[in-house]
Amino acid sequence: MSTKQLLCIDLGGNGFLREAGARGLDAAWHGWQVHPVKTLAAAARALRSQAFTVGLLMSSLDGLDDIDCFLQQHWATHWIAVFPPRILQSAACRRLVRDHCYDYHTLPLDMVRLRHTLGHAHGWAALRELAEPGPDAAQADMGLKGQGAAVERLRRQIRKVAGASAPVLIWGESGSGKELAAQAIHAHSPRAAGPFVPINCGAIPAGLAQSELFGHERGAFTGAARDKRGLIESAAGGTVFLDEIGDLPLALQTNLLRFLQEKTIHRVGAAHSITVDARVIAASHVNLLHAVQQGNFREDLYYRLNVLALDVPPLRERKEDLLLLANHFFSTYLTERSPLVKGFSSAAAQAMLDHGWPGNVRELINRVRRAMVMAEGRLIVPQDLGLAAGGQGEGGQPALGGMRLRADRDAVQASLLRSGRNISQAARELGVSRMTLYRLIKKLNIKC
Repeated sequence: MSTKQLLCIDLGGNGFLREAGARGLDAAWHGWQVHPVKTLAAAARALRSQAFTVGLLMSSLDGLDDIDCFLQQHWATHWIAVFPPRILQSAACRRLVRDHCYDYHTLPLDMVRLRHTLGHAHGWAALRELAEPGPDAAQADMGLKGQGAAVERLRRQIRKVAGASAPVLIWGESGSGKELAAQAIHAHSPRAAGPFVPINCGAIPAGLAQSELFGHERGAFTGAARDKRGLIESAAGGTVFLDEIGDLPLALQTNLLRFLQEKTIHRVGAAHSITVDARVIAASHVNLLHAVQQGNFREDLYYRLNVLALDVPPLRERKEDLLLLANHFFSTYLTERSPLVKGFSSAAAQAMLDHGWPGNVRELINRVRRAMVMAEGRLIVPQDLGLAAGGQGEGGQPALGGMRLRADRDAVQASLLRSGRNISQAARELGVSRMTLYRLIKKLNIKC
């Protein structure tokens, strides 16, 4: 049997481990390698250097606020508390156990129960690890979370285009992660040591766009008290990311085209050009070719940008990565959660898989963050995410057929329960024939 790692925190110098050994607790350590510490700081250092799925904590009433803060930061460990019985009379202690602990024991210890508790806690931790696969090397390297075919294909494309110097055009729906893909290209390029300058072309005020992108000379206009570098010039030696390039005004598209062709810019009010060595990555959620046909985007600029093209898949095409992403964002915004919330219920996981995710990854982040704050139980349920349990229709709304089937199933099951599984009595109550009820039971997959 492999040895399991157990972190034991004995606060206040209670001699817990020494007492435990004297009481024959060594039998409870069978299969466990115990790592004893006497302070929360030492425990934090131990958790930084090694992963402990199960922890044992002994404390008196003193320092509960510090313990609460510590357990909230190290929520992934299954904590088992050991207290003198009198401490549980404190409301603060009961709240700490409820919010953070897998289980608790009181002194004197019941050795058999403790051994069972340790085994159960380790088992639950193992189940969670199976349900939440960790990131592989490629994910950690790219910053793109996921193990599915769609995101792996995107990683391969990023590796190919990263080493080139030509412009890249990234297409993807709003909220799908286009900027993450651009950052990954920059990080794997020869320009990785240089700056990465993101620019939201739709957020720059029209009157300031020329100056913001290309800079200005002192005295070029009222208020220009000094020379100013533009955003493109500030990306020299690195990468400029032009997000929502389709929103760039036509007048600025001409200047951008000149930069792509000649690698030079003109500051507003300047009499000479400036050479800028920066790679351009552009992104759009609209079809730029359609924008060209409608006269909203320059055709020559489109072909200058569309040298290397990437598509970022929408979240609905990455369903195999949904739970991994949800758990990643749960960990990312951990400090925002209600202390009671420990993760997602199986019903919440199914509701996420059934949802259409029109807002893509951005919508997933927002729903997870809201659920972490609003959930009232230990596990997030579909309602906390703003999702309905069961099948979802287009746009994330419950499908009408699915709602009807659930209503029929609930009615039949309730009637069967009230009648003690008597088919004739249940059929009379429902107002249908026995044969109709039998067909409903088969259709609704109800076990009698």
